[in-house]
Amino acid sequence: MTDAPNYGFDTLQIHAGARPDPATGARQVPIYQTTAYVFRDADHAAALFNLQEVGYIYSRLTNPTVSALQERVATLEGGAGAVCCSSGHAAQIMALFPLMGPGLNVVVSTRLYGGSITQFSQTIKRFGWSAKFVDFDDVDAVAAAIDDDTRAVFCESIANPGGYITDLDAIAKVADAAGLPLIVDNTSATPYLCRPIEHGATLVVHSMTKYLTGNGTVTGGCVVDSGNFDWSASGKFPSLSDSEPAYHGLKFHETFGPLAFTFHGIAIGLRDLGMTLNPQAAHYTLMGIETLSLRMERHVQNAEKVASWLETHDAVAGVTYAGLASSPYHDRVARICPKGAGGLFTIKLKAGYEGCVKFVDNLEIFSHVANLGDTRSLVIHSASTTHRQLTEEQQVAAGAGPDVVRISIGIEDADDLIADLDQALSTASA
Repeated sequence: MTDAPNYGFDTLQIHAGARPDPATGARQVPIYQTTAYVFRDADHAAALFNLQEVGYIYSRLTNPTVSALQERVATLEGGAGAVCCSSGHAAQIMALFPLMGPGLNVVVSTRLYGGSITQFSQTIKRFGWSAKFVDFDDVDAVAAAIDDDTRAVFCESIANPGGYITDLDAIAKVADAAGLPLIVDNTSATPYLCRPIEHGATLVVHSMTKYLTGNGTVTGGCVVDSGNFDWSASGKFPSLSDSEPAYHGLKFHETFGPLAFTFHGIAIGLRDLGMTLNPQAAHYTLMGIETLSLRMERHVQNAEKVASWLETHDAVAGVTYAGLASSPYHDRVARICPKGAGGLFTIKLKAGYEGCVKFVDNLEIFSHVANLGDTRSLVIHSASTTHRQLTEEQQVAAGAGPDVVRISIGIEDADDLIADLDQALSTASA
């Protein structure tokens, strides 16, 4: 399927990576619930461990169910390869792991999911890495933040929680000029709405927990490699360009070319970090992706209707949805997300923090959960939950101020969602 570029998205989301099981003829990808795999002989085992032959060794590294998912996501994103792992947070570490080292930094957007801000501002320090937070609407500031120790640029295509759309083309030019990879978190958009590689991204990461699976059942992450970056050009990425002691001096970029990052992610990343995706979770995600385009169409349709209604409500001070003509990001929709601005946005309530709490507590159809991208409509007050660890200044910069509520619009009847929001807003502003 990866060699069939003329197939449409709706076909690829069902068939990419999926082939009838050779042993049984099973049409759906089986759940290969196994730890290890029998080698044909000693030479076969040695070839696999030397990376001279592609195959299955141990399910921390590779598994047939997970491999099918990797191929599907890579195909939908237009990438050369992909590595799946246990969560979106794991995917971000997996993406940075071959690039970074003690004393090195990554330039990241201020508009990120709260957990990502904590991961970049606090957790990666334990590796000796650091992050520089910049408003990515200021392209000159992004360029100015890059120094000799910068190894990557990181942003979200549609930023969580506000639904802001990043000008990926402009940011990619900055990264290219500096000889750095651009890493784009495409969780909120999915490849149906946005394909970051077509806008110059080097790597694409996903929390597959969200829209790709779509049913709130499992966690999972993925790193998609474009295959377009020259890891040997600058000498800044020795893990990919130089000899690897663990594989008798093998050079990943020289040996695997466009698949260098993908092979490194499996042979080094999953081997040593162990952030493995289990095959049952991969199976759920494969099934979810089969209906991705249908769901995203409804998410967008509902979000446009609900956001337009909210914008006129007396209790609402503002709506951040980029699909609204009033949004400063509206002009980016046609260029970056031509099929719609997604199903995620925030609303600012005139009743402030206390009003937000009352609003969330009085919704009936909307589920109050720390998740997004479900078929169900979801809501959360980010300042008191997902962004609680941040200062108020950081919360506001991330689009998650104390008077802001994040809404993830599902695929229910839009009129029912509006009625539920209306009664909760009336209670919150009373």
